[in-house]
Amino acid sequence: MKPMPRRMFRHPLRPFGTVPAAGSAATARHPGRGLTTPVFTALATVLALLAGLLPGVPAEAAPAVNYTNPLVNQRADPHIVKHTDGYYYMTATVPQYDRIVLRRATTLQGLASATETTIWRRHTSGEMGAHIWAPEIHFIDNRWYVYFAAGRTDDVWRIRMYVLENAGANPLTGSWTERGRISTPWDTFSLDASTFVANGVRYLVWAQSEPGISTNSNLYLARMGANPWTITGTVTRLTVPTYDWETRGYRVAEGPAVIQRNGRIFLTYSASATDANYCLGMLTASATANLLSAASWTKSPTPVFTSNAATGQYGPGHNSFTVSEDGQSDILVYHDRNYRDINGDPLNDPNRRTRIQKLYWNADGTPDLGIPVPDGATPVRLRPHDLADSYLRHYDYRGRVEANVTPLADSQFRIVTGLAGSGTVSLESTNFPGYYLRHRNYEVYVERDDGSAQFRADASFLRRAGLASSAGISLEAQNVAGRYLRHRAGLLYVEPVTSTAEQASATLHLE
Repeated sequence: MKPMPRRMFRHPLRPFGTVPAAGSAATARHPGRGLTTPVFTALATVLALLAGLLPGVPAEAAPAVNYTNPLVNQRADPHIVKHTDGYYYMTATVPQYDRIVLRRATTLQGLASATETTIWRRHTSGEMGAHIWAPEIHFIDNRWYVYFAAGRTDDVWRIRMYVLENAGANPLTGSWTERGRISTPWDTFSLDASTFVANGVRYLVWAQSEPGISTNSNLYLARMGANPWTITGTVTRLTVPTYDWETRGYRVAEGPAVIQRNGRIFLTYSASATDANYCLGMLTASATANLLSAASWTKSPTPVFTSNAATGQYGPGHNSFTVSEDGQSDILVYHDRNYRDINGDPLNDPNRRTRIQKLYWNADGTPDLGIPVPDGATPVRLRPHDLADSYLRHYDYRGRVEANVTPLADSQFRIVTGLAGSGTVSLESTNFPGYYLRHRNYEVYVERDDGSAQFRADASFLRRAGLASSAGISLEAQNVAGRYLRHRAGLLYVEPVTSTAEQASATLHLE
């Protein structure tokens, strides 16, 4: 099918995907480690409905995930790993900046209510005595390590990187040993150490202020040495914040995180002040390249994840990556706030929340982070049974089917309790909350709920087993019996379905 022209669906009063202008309050240096508080409301009915919509999908697809945001309130800089013992382990910055916490659960959603254990507290004097920031937990050579940043009690902005070690199988109960500071070529402000392995080589990547460069922090890369708290050899400066979106409020590149796929290494990082200007950039390198050559890395000229007024999410950043419970989907982990304006210093604002959502991959093998999705149940994409790479989307208010959808959020919908009531479902636009798929004259549009009985009826569907495959679903118009949501000639309709081809066009797989 010939792709539709790439034009964004916009409402005149609600632009999306924009980075707010600079001018919000900033922090004492930049660092604004603001944080989060648990709100994880269950929306039990919605989750049950969505769970019922997931009988399975074809092997080549990555099944939809089912989470509720925010995951944990007042927890910033979240780092979540899935270990071989079947548990997810989560650590994050706490608003008091005084300790390192850890929790675990067998599911990502389970982390929301998991018991939190304090595994280490700041020193009462000297080093590691202030601003305990951005812990990350890694399992290396059969031992657990936590990387974190800390200041001194007598100089809270003398931020440096430190490491803890635990030889126990369960890091919540084993004892932690301080392995000291990570030494780098300069004794300057440094933070956000992370580690990854590529081609059998372990690297450390971090943020630091380099003498002679007028930025708050740049990104650096080096090989790990004889142990996980030392580096060796060449130190490479990967990037310096220069773009407008990297320098709002402060000139910042920090919080690096790595995901590897499709023969490439993707390194996301956070930029600008930690208010609503905070956003994610990305560097890309070939997996076979010399990673210690800065020339091997390409910086995306625009941010890959930004504040979104339509979904009510501001300052998304300091991310990590993990995988879904079935291992088939990559999951983006990050923090943000649900309001734009901050009273006072963002560093003193505690309300960043840990959030998670599915990470999608473009046809060219690059990641598409999309937008920070609304609070509540995470959205899905719906792929017709007879089109391997196309998805339901909205475009100029009309419901359509298209491959390579740009922007991604045009093809993401939240499956919620039907506007017509229990027993039905409605499909709510992700980037335009309050807009739903509805039929009118048997044609399907994405329109704002006007509160009328007619709209509620037209925007509600009955979930049925997939007409062409039991691995999918079909959606019957609840107020027009026998007519199903289906695609024809690139557009969406509600129509009678009789032939095998029509059944295929009316069967959807959730991804």
